[in-house]
Amino acid sequence: MVSTPKGKDAPAEPFKRALAAATRSIAGDDEMQVVFGSDAPGLNDHVARLPEPSRKPDLQEIATIRGHADSLALRAACHDEKLHRKLAPPTGSARTVFEAVERARIESIGARAMSGMAQNLSAKIESQYARSTYQDISDREQAPLDEALALMVRERLTGEAPPEKAQPVVDIWRSWIEERAGDAISRMDEQINDQAAFGRLIRDLLSSLDLSEEFDPSDQEDGEEDDADSQDSPADGGDDEEGAEQGEQRGDEQGLGEGEGGEEMDMADLDALDQMDGEAEGDGQPQDAPPHRPNLSVLDDPGAFGYKVYSQAHDETLNAEDLCDADELERLRAFLDKHLQSLHGAVSRLANRLQRKLLAQQNRGWDFDLDEGMLDPARLTRVIIDPMHALSFMQERDTDFRDTVVTLLLDNSGSMRGRPIMVAACCADILARTLERCGVKVEILGFTTRAWKGGQSREKWLSDNKPATPGRLNDLRHIIYKPADAPWRRARRSLGLMMREGLLKENIDGEALAWAHNRLLARPEQRRILMMISDGAPVDDSTLSVNSGSYLEQHLRQVIEEIETRSPVELIAIGIGHDVTRYYRRAVTITDAEELAGAMTDKLAELFEEGNSARAGRPARGSRRLH
Repeated sequence: MVSTPKGKDAPAEPFKRALAAATRSIAGDDEMQVVFGSDAPGLNDHVARLPEPSRKPDLQEIATIRGHADSLALRAACHDEKLHRKLAPPTGSARTVFEAVERARIESIGARAMSGMAQNLSAKIESQYARSTYQDISDREQAPLDEALALMVRERLTGEAPPEKAQPVVDIWRSWIEERAGDAISRMDEQINDQAAFGRLIRDLLSSLDLSEEFDPSDQEDGEEDDADSQDSPADGGDDEEGAEQGEQRGDEQGLGEGEGGEEMDMADLDALDQMDGEAEGDGQPQDAPPHRPNLSVLDDPGAFGYKVYSQAHDETLNAEDLCDADELERLRAFLDKHLQSLHGAVSRLANRLQRKLLAQQNRGWDFDLDEGMLDPARLTRVIIDPMHALSFMQERDTDFRDTVVTLLLDNSGSMRGRPIMVAACCADILARTLERCGVKVEILGFTTRAWKGGQSREKWLSDNKPATPGRLNDLRHIIYKPADAPWRRARRSLGLMMREGLLKENIDGEALAWAHNRLLARPEQRRILMMISDGAPVDDSTLSVNSGSYLEQHLRQVIEEIETRSPVELIAIGIGHDVTRYYRRAVTITDAEELAGAMTDKLAELFEEGNSARAGRPARGSRRLH
């Protein structure tokens, strides 16, 4: 629980507690855990993930978060995952449509039962389409069929019209759908509470829309045999291991397939993801991908491990000063300095503690009881008593402290906006100065994308008639705030860029980590440390809307595994409100950005002490293993 310095709850805490209790009540699951963070909303294994509210959320934001909570609670209460896997097509457009219409059924049950829930779900859907550009579409190629069908089914079941910004999608498809599948849609109202019967109606609808070739109609009988048993025991989407194994055997690569506004990953994707040990195989890897070989690296050839990039033509790696003029950088730096004053005392104390530890490791030592050298004052009495006594001298020696470089890789995604990015910038600033005084070079990097929901890469994909499984579908923006060889005083102004409005967008962690790692490998220092600071799993709506729901996360795991097992670079991660220990071996999770300074200095100090003790062949005094 987040608390203010005076021990009082943060403004959003009472809302979060009330919402968690209401979600468990609606789901009928007292054991459900409700967590808030920057991950995409979803439900897996009795854990409901919801968006983290801002410090003082407005009414619209509150309604949207409630809508996500209601949707997940209804899924836990009204959806049988085992039955769903038996009825749903395995892959392709048919699977995408099936998932979208089933989600519309689940949410419509709640909307019909409670008017307040209907308002929350409407707010969620409005938010989903708030940034869409569907008002400019002119043909069906640009309008997702699954979204149009889901909105039409919702309209039929609840009477709620589609959001204004999504209306063009429905208008383009409505006459075509009603002509072919109007009868199936009209009968859905009678079967809304019967998942098995409703699922068969969706399959009839798919056949009417000529999508039945993407599933085997004989599967329907298999699903019907177990309808009664399945309906008696609703699942929450993550408990049934047998269902998960069936989903994996079907080779489900599409995830939930919700389009650009998707909310949840497919449960089979998440189950498989949790079982991965960083290996290359997984839901997102093509069947014909080359096998993993010891001399093949995901850092050099990600395509061999199932990770594709549709276009790199518009990716960019820039110095911070190239993104805005000098005057604006000065203004942004002044803004950062103003906030730095409030953190300076606490962070400086931590930085000084780190400095003392590093300097202590670099101090010269002495060898005693030697035959020659400088006279040891502690042995002076021995010399007076017996001038010929041996072993009364000492000699100075240098401590072996290897040349070291540290890279701080900062998540510049939109979820870091506000206090988290400001604290991260301040900590990076003070830490860079501290390490520089200790003779340790520091590089500060950031990563984001050039656009929301895809940039020119997505435009190219659309102009190429949307080829299937395109891979990463956004333009990367990697930022160099401070090169390792540049002194802090020359780079201090660049750190102010993190305060710039509009800079923070989406985050593709795997490629950013590989980029920072490759920069470190090119350094001449003997010891290289890479620290990742992030507040969430990799998220890019454009990429995840057309690939499996675990596509970016799987690639991140592969990169981490490669670095941790085969690279000389020492990797450590700090998660802000997000559990990164499931990805990284050396990791720590903090619940509040205010804890970042302590976590950074403590973990770096432990890492240096650990390395120094390993060279000396003894355990570190007072050290503890990073987890």
